[in-house]
Amino acid sequence: MPLLKSASVSVALRAVSSTAFKIIKEVRRQFRAEPCIIKSTSRPDSSGPCSSPFLVCQGRRSQVCLGLMKVSLTQGRLSNVSLIVLSTEYHDIHLCFCRFGDRIQVSDKNGSNALQRGETVFRKILIANRGEIAVRIIRTCKEMGIRTVGIYSDIDADSLHVKLADEAYPVGPGDPIQSYLNAQKIIEIATRSQAEAIHPGYGFLAENPEFVEMCEQQGLTFVGPPSECMRKVKPKLAARQLMSKINIPIVPGYDHTLVNSSSGKFGQVEEVADSIGYPVIVKPSGGGGGIGMTVARKRGELADAVRFVEERGRKVFGVSAFYIEKYLSGVKHIEFQVLADKHGNFIHLGERDCSIQRRFQKLLEEAPCHVLSSHLRMKMASSALDVAVALRYVNALTVEFFYAPDTREFFFNEVNTRLQVEHCVTEAVTGVDIVKEQIRIAAGEQLAYGQDDIAFQGHALECRITAEDVSHNFLPCPGTITRLWLPHGSGVRIDEGIYEGYVIPLHYDPLLLKLMTWGKTRDEAIARMKRVLDEMKIEGVETILPFHRTVLEDACFGAGRYTTDFVEKQHIVEKVRG
Repeated sequence: MPLLKSASVSVALRAVSSTAFKIIKEVRRQFRAEPCIIKSTSRPDSSGPCSSPFLVCQGRRSQVCLGLMKVSLTQGRLSNVSLIVLSTEYHDIHLCFCRFGDRIQVSDKNGSNALQRGETVFRKILIANRGEIAVRIIRTCKEMGIRTVGIYSDIDADSLHVKLADEAYPVGPGDPIQSYLNAQKIIEIATRSQAEAIHPGYGFLAENPEFVEMCEQQGLTFVGPPSECMRKVKPKLAARQLMSKINIPIVPGYDHTLVNSSSGKFGQVEEVADSIGYPVIVKPSGGGGGIGMTVARKRGELADAVRFVEERGRKVFGVSAFYIEKYLSGVKHIEFQVLADKHGNFIHLGERDCSIQRRFQKLLEEAPCHVLSSHLRMKMASSALDVAVALRYVNALTVEFFYAPDTREFFFNEVNTRLQVEHCVTEAVTGVDIVKEQIRIAAGEQLAYGQDDIAFQGHALECRITAEDVSHNFLPCPGTITRLWLPHGSGVRIDEGIYEGYVIPLHYDPLLLKLMTWGKTRDEAIARMKRVLDEMKIEGVETILPFHRTVLEDACFGAGRYTTDFVEKQHIVEKVRG
């Protein structure tokens, strides 16, 4: 069988089960290759099934190989790697190594298929999103050798994610309901473009189990949890009920979804709020990220709060149902990142402090939480893993808690069955590319490390830079970016969805970019962030750069003692106005 010319190489490694785990790690470290599992479907002589595993390692090399690789471990390092074509168990097997991501065929001397890889790395992924998160996913896919398909609404035709995707298709008008929430249209585009998987990013359809089920029915891999798993926490209220069963503390609230407040059922809503006790918070059941949540501090504010949440939920998530909880003030918003594969392996990547918020929208995040004790960190991480295990979860999961510093109590808030906006700070302190892991997990690969392999180093901050006018109550500011200067330097990362000359539309979230800094210490990370905030120039539209500069100069923030009411208590907006 002739060799195929390729810029990549796939190397089949015969692995003894007891050393397979070490081999995976060593291949990654020494050869910068990406391991995955294949299984034999039959012996070359068709004498029956064979369950012997092989490791396929795919790395960018200038040559290709043919045959089986014999591998041994010496003091934890790969050694005695030799190419063989014949083996006592697999006689005259020929392996055809193709491009990165191609299905690997193994044939015997008669040309019949002997081995087939159980799960393949995808050749092409459709990104069902826009803006900076679509750009961020495209960049990781390119590094993995995966082609990307972008989608865009009529007003997004000149967006950066459209320019960077290998292919891009129109999905509908500017209204999200007719474009980025148009599940049937997105499925049609994925099928037409021959994409094998869909990555939803965050928002839009990312936590919609009906969309996930549509993907499954069409033979498309959803880069996220399966629909069955997602339905366990959808609506969001279902997650509260599960937490009660596994003895994780929850915020006091009503354990049923409420709907149709305008159809004579508002009396029930009032009764629920009265039983909980004011102030209460009304939350849309169809999504997360703080979107649409509204506080009613007294009974007279409840009707307006409910109407707003219903409309916002319908527009953003396609679901108008809502639920009600007690509103907690003076708490920290702390979340844990969990990864789980299809083989029953679970790990956490530590916590993020997301307490700098306005109207429940996170604006600045950091990892780790500066004031969390080691004991509480372990306890909360254990609870987060308990949640993932109870859900039998697969892929990336975020478990959110409220932490009361005065009493050192924590309460479950919600789970997010998707990639988080703020995932980048976790990547900075762990070195784990979460999007890459999502794709590997979706392809059926095992986590190639255990909890002990995750090393937390340094401190990271993230500032979300949006096109909003802080002085005018964070009024969205669509328009043209006339000048753009992005800072650089050690420990700096920028995930952007804009460029100079880009026209910011009014229809979508005003997030322009995420600015991340890392330092060996929290003080170093803060100092670095101050520097890059001063260097950054975005002209033509108002942005919240002055807000972040003001936050970083605040003594309460510097001490790490801030809570979710920090912006109001410290009068940050008033300070920006001068």
